[in-house]
Amino acid sequence: MTRMRFPKRRARAGPSLPAASTQAEQVRQAQRMETIGRLASGLAHDFNNLLTAILGYCDILLRRLSQEDPTRKGIEEIRSAGERAAGLTRQLLAYSRRQVLKPQVIDLDASVTSMIPLLRRLIGEDIELHPTLEPDLGHVEADPSQIEQVIMNLVVNARDSMPRGGSLVVETSNAELDETFAKRHAPTRPGRYVMLAVSDTGSGMDEETRTRIFEPFFTTKQLGKGTGLGLATVYGIVKQSGGYIWVYSEPGMGSTFKIYLPRVDAEISPETPGKTSPQPPRGSETVLLVEDDQTVRSLASEMLELNGYTVLQAPDGREALDLVRRHGHPIHLLLTDVVMPQMSGRQLAEGIATIHPGIRVLYMSGYTDGVIAHHGMLDAGVAYLQKPFTADFLARKVREVLDARAGRGPTGSTEGA
Repeated sequence: MTRMRFPKRRARAGPSLPAASTQAEQVRQAQRMETIGRLASGLAHDFNNLLTAILGYCDILLRRLSQEDPTRKGIEEIRSAGERAAGLTRQLLAYSRRQVLKPQVIDLDASVTSMIPLLRRLIGEDIELHPTLEPDLGHVEADPSQIEQVIMNLVVNARDSMPRGGSLVVETSNAELDETFAKRHAPTRPGRYVMLAVSDTGSGMDEETRTRIFEPFFTTKQLGKGTGLGLATVYGIVKQSGGYIWVYSEPGMGSTFKIYLPRVDAEISPETPGKTSPQPPRGSETVLLVEDDQTVRSLASEMLELNGYTVLQAPDGREALDLVRRHGHPIHLLLTDVVMPQMSGRQLAEGIATIHPGIRVLYMSGYTDGVIAHHGMLDAGVAYLQKPFTADFLARKVREVLDARAGRGPTGSTEGA
């Protein structure tokens, strides 16, 4: 395959950021990006609670209506809009580096190769796509779906910079970053990496654009032509995966985005296709539902009752403990929010376990994984449900936890009640 030659341009690099001429500037830029990330994370949490209600009640209404009912179309449109909004909150979580990832050992060459047909359709006939892949590429540990998102977002960005056509290269290679390179590109650490680069012959960027290119909602496109979250999502995924990203660009000279992910020696993780039943699973167990948001609590209760469960409700941990002490019958599952006033979900689970040693626990939250990890919710064996969730997903997750193998204690599935 012929290797494309792009016009030479001055490299602009920074600590996973656009060009910064001094370490002090790099630190200030990194702190600014971190502040924006915390704001994005808080917004995503609030939106997740709202979207849980919107998507959930749409599911309930659709379940009650016949296929011929003329009101179904309007409800389906509302649900579709809610799903698109949920996609935006996931991008905010990606930027803030606080989403829940499922990393595994992968081959970036295989990821790129599998996407080539899709990428060719995405860029159109006016742009030539040239994959340039390292034959003996090392492995990386990352979430496969998020890496695909990174590749797609970078390719779309390159396409949009070439409205009259051009050339686009997707390149992989092994890279050894030494001490000299690391000092010039703080806070990079020396070591073995796998590089993924996307280069274009498009319009390029000036200094001001490079400085802000990874900020959420920043875009050079016309109003309504983009969300400004594509490159922000890339930035967040790369950082959360332990990598670094730089952009090299000059006006009229095209752009190159280079990503470095730590190389690992482990073997590629085997694929384990999941099994799903066509209908949401039902049950007859008793579920204690603890959620401080009344709308979400009412929704989740209705979802569970529609699937046959008996539901006890409480708005916080203290009321939940009082309810458990008064309730004279077995409680099989605790479904609780992670972050609540007075008492966290983890503390509540530990308290209830002293009364019902066999109770199983499913945590839920609209917060990001930085928050829930602080509360111990990402530990091995912990069952966790990310908001927003659909009626179908809640039903399957509840059944999964109830049917799980016994013996995990109050953080996940425990011995049967």
